[in-house]
Parts: sequence; structure tokens; C-alpha cells
Amino acid sequence: MIVSLVVGVDEAGGIGKEGREPWRLSEDLKRFKNLTWGHHMIMGRKTYESIGRALPGRTSIVMTRNPDFQAPGCLIVHSLDSALKLAEERGELEALVIGGGEIFKLALPLAQRLHLTRVHANVDCDVFFPQFNEEDWVVIERSEHPADEKNEYPFTFFLLERQNLDQS
Repeated sequence: MIVSLVVGVDEAGGIGKEGREPWRLSEDLKRFKNLTWGHHMIMGRKTYESIGRALPGRTSIVMTRNPDFQAPGCLIVHSLDSALKLAEERGELEALVIGGGEIFKLALPLAQRLHLTRVHANVDCDVFFPQFNEEDWVVIERSEHPADEKNEYPFTFFLLERQNLDQS
């Protein structure tokens, strides 16, 4: 099974502010839906709470340390290993890790693909994507988009694949 990360980051590596994504990019939301549709999405509790519900057309796996946590329509696990095993047991071919910051730190060393939206702005963030060696990754796809009435900042979509999983 392929482990992929789906993330939007600003120029400083920021991914969130006060539990929310700090930008509005209509094209990024469409891309997120297309990437995740029909797949298992792995997320932390805080990311689940920022979304507020299980998203239709996908299986949400929520990681939490709280043994009593409940999320209607979601599968609950207590480790990344458990989340990945569950997705694979359920026939997933590409599990998509969607955040947040702590979950990305755990998953980045295992990731083979990175679906990255680079937001060309410095937004005031309080959660950041972990630093990684860009030389370990190859750009497979790249598509640039200007700011417009539905996208408040210019941005670039990237599909990156790891050159060598042993190097993280």
C-alpha cells in the first residue's frame, strides 16, 4: 500500500492557524476532494474536529490517544501503525494522511508520495509541516495557479514521489 500525504503549506511551512486552514483556495478544495474520494483518509483528532464530520465518499480514520473518543461515521485508532494496517486490511491501495502537524511528523518518514499545495504567501500560522529534504523527492507533476476571486493567494500544486524511501 502506498502512503501519501496531502497538505497545503505556505512559504514558511505553515499549515494551520487556531485549528483551521488559514486560506481559502477553491481549486485546492476541489483537488483535495478528487484526491481523497474513494480512499481511506488518516487524520488526527484535531483535524477531524476542524472538519467537524466524516466526509462523504471516503473512509475517515481518526487517530487519538483518548480511548473514549467517538466520531460518528469514522474509524478510531490509537497509532499510525494501526491506521495503516486498518486501511490495508480494508483493501486500500493508497492511504492518504491529511494532517495535522503531529500526524504529518509521524507519517513523513513512511510516505512515498506527497500531494503538496504550495501557497505563495506568508500566512500567520501556528502549526507547521515538518521539514524535509526536498532532494529526496522528485517532482512528477507541477501546476501553477494565480490568485483570483475564488483563490485568495497564488499557489502551485505538486505531486512529489520519494526517490529512495530509506532516505528521509
